[in-house]
Amino acid sequence: MQQGLFEHDARPLEPPEQLRGSAIAESPCASMEEGLLLRPADMHVLITGAAGFIGQLLAKELLNDSTYKLILTDIVNPPIPAGVKYPENAKAITADLVQGGCEAVVESTLDAVYAFHGIMSSGSEANFELGMTVNVDATHALLETLRKKCPGVRVIYSSSQAVYGQPLPKVVTDDVIPTPESSYGAEKIICETLVNDYTRRGFITGFTLRFPTIAVRPGKPSAAASSFLSSMIREPLNGELAIIPLEDRSFESWICSPRILVQNLILTLSLPADAVPPHIRQINVPGICVTIQEMMDALGKVGGKEKLAFLKEQEDPVIKKILHSWPTRFDNSQALRLGFVRDDSFEQAVQDFKDSLQQ
Repeated sequence: MQQGLFEHDARPLEPPEQLRGSAIAESPCASMEEGLLLRPADMHVLITGAAGFIGQLLAKELLNDSTYKLILTDIVNPPIPAGVKYPENAKAITADLVQGGCEAVVESTLDAVYAFHGIMSSGSEANFELGMTVNVDATHALLETLRKKCPGVRVIYSSSQAVYGQPLPKVVTDDVIPTPESSYGAEKIICETLVNDYTRRGFITGFTLRFPTIAVRPGKPSAAASSFLSSMIREPLNGELAIIPLEDRSFESWICSPRILVQNLILTLSLPADAVPPHIRQINVPGICVTIQEMMDALGKVGGKEKLAFLKEQEDPVIKKILHSWPTRFDNSQALRLGFVRDDSFEQAVQDFKDSLQQ
């Protein structure tokens, strides 16, 4: 990730007041005094899937605060983000979570875990076995290792709006039952259920965050069906062609910017354990609804109308089917009550990305 996406003032990130739930009293990973959780001098955080975009983004933000000590792990060696204030506070471990790698990355001193590993939507649909292995088996292995080595630890699991399928109401509330129409969505809901049960039983203190589509992402296109929502901004701003796999410019997407996502990920560290019921740990992360046309308008306004010439609309029926199964509007009242934040506009997300290119 390029420098400049986040601005820092002199204040460090506020360390969480409460890291675990009721199971913490029996946990070797915590200190208790008169029934209150002591704030640790250092926070030890594991990030899985740390070589990916979100893992790198979060690691970069946390490593600008001396409070955080990070373990970054992935199937490939995850880089320590460049330009951070405290690179010495991170160590990178290459590990396959399914093939015994959990033992190497889970330490009894952990205060929190961000589970970002996974095969995205199009990739999971194209390769069922790989999707199940990476998205389900690896998550189960991680949770089992945490249960045994660090009971009560806070786990922040990254899920997706892909858990929902049609038919859906115009606005999805927290009461809408997920009925995924993709293997990726099915794999996510399986893991959400595991997080719920492991939390209910006191094995972990889990929170599942259902992400909107994150845009604008840097780097190369991913195997996500929604990847074009970043490509159609990123590539033109870099003078490259981008394919939009839909011809309907009124198609709506539920989007969150990288900057806002990181704020919400860090906020989740400090949520009270009882912020949501012990068996219902999912939270729909706030987003904004934008159409393809509105995204094109934002590109033209921020990057210049000449950038629109780098867009090509070419419908892909496979991707179209996946995209049309997803919801486009959410009632985020629960998340907003808990302190989560949302973007003001997609235009600002485009401006954020353009600014990052100029650093």
